[in-house]
Amino acid sequence: MRGERVRPGRSAVSGATPPPRVAVIGANGHGRWHRRVIAPLHAAGRLRLVALVDVRPVEDDPAAPVPPGVAVFTDHRTMLAATRPEVVVICTPPHTHLAIARDALATGADLLLEKPPVLSLAEHEELTWALTAAGRVAQVGFQALGSAALTALTDALAAGRLGTVTGISTVAAWQRPDAYYARSPWAGRRTVDGRPVLDGALVNPLAHAVMQCLAIAEALAGATPWPVAIEVERYRVRPIEVEDTAVLRVRFRAGPPVLVAVTLAAEEFVAGEVVVTGTTGQAVLEYPTDRLRLPGDVVTRRVPGRLGLLENLLAHRVDPSGVPLIAPLARTAPFTALLDALRPAPEPRLLDGELVTTLGEGGERVRHLRGVVDVLRRAAERGALPSELGVPWASGAYRAELAGQTNNRQVP
Repeated sequence: MRGERVRPGRSAVSGATPPPRVAVIGANGHGRWHRRVIAPLHAAGRLRLVALVDVRPVEDDPAAPVPPGVAVFTDHRTMLAATRPEVVVICTPPHTHLAIARDALATGADLLLEKPPVLSLAEHEELTWALTAAGRVAQVGFQALGSAALTALTDALAAGRLGTVTGISTVAAWQRPDAYYARSPWAGRRTVDGRPVLDGALVNPLAHAVMQCLAIAEALAGATPWPVAIEVERYRVRPIEVEDTAVLRVRFRAGPPVLVAVTLAAEEFVAGEVVVTGTTGQAVLEYPTDRLRLPGDVVTRRVPGRLGLLENLLAHRVDPSGVPLIAPLARTAPFTALLDALRPAPEPRLLDGELVTTLGEGGERVRHLRGVVDVLRRAAERGALPSELGVPWASGAYRAELAGQTNNRQVP
């Protein structure tokens, strides 16, 4: 019945619950990562992979071979009608998520939806309504939320080990070659055919840094941390439409601000550090590796025990009340609100000349913004934007108020 949560059925013959039927839409690219997660679960009989969908021929992956009997399609609607999966992994370009999700929900499937789940609060509300109407759930692909290190950090905050938290910041410094921006027609684009894509550092590759900070703000507030204002400086070292380097400051209705400092044009690699500063100590979480240092720790330690999003979704389907989703759509609403606020921001400033060094050739060529990691670290430490630090190449911040207000402006 529409609007009611439907529990998985049992076999009329044996009484055993058959493994859920799973399909992947977007089987190439990052979809191969999902296939690697699925492979051992399929082999163990915990799920049954029934279909893969991609507009291009499905790429071979030794870590995720296509099991016998798995159908391959180029059209997701044809696949849904033919195989009727119970769980659908959607790993397609972000601007296609909503339409594909609605099609999958119409056939009765639960979703594992890659991040960003949607590209506006209006789409978020539309998908929320569609989930409720279908009686299904969506888990969003912020896999770092399943980190045991994140749980250890939020437990330490609840125990008062940092005192009163005064700031949350994150630094991530990655490198992306030219081939990264040639990987698809939507790579590095702001819009495609008039539709928002927003494939910038904040929204796609380093979205996990943003979401981890929001999760910490959520733990401090004990509720959804709704942003009320943003200030952001966005830069690029290539002729792309979005940022590869950004510093974003987020303010909430209550609690400390968040400062996000990230780049894809780094001279040195910083995996991704979330720093929580309190009146009696500081904690550092390296979110991609689940490494954590709390006040009193001599060294940074790895905290094992990350929970996989697909396994969590499967467990939730069996016991909806006893096993909450790690990354339900509702939890990602503040992230979508930030994305909504960023969408009208002006084009990122292009940095070139002596500020940028270039190494390599062809698709492996990388461009480095000189001294960017030092700038990002100083920004995170002080909770400041590059222009406030007197960085010579910094431009004015774009500021926007959220919660229905429209006081957006470019500040010199």
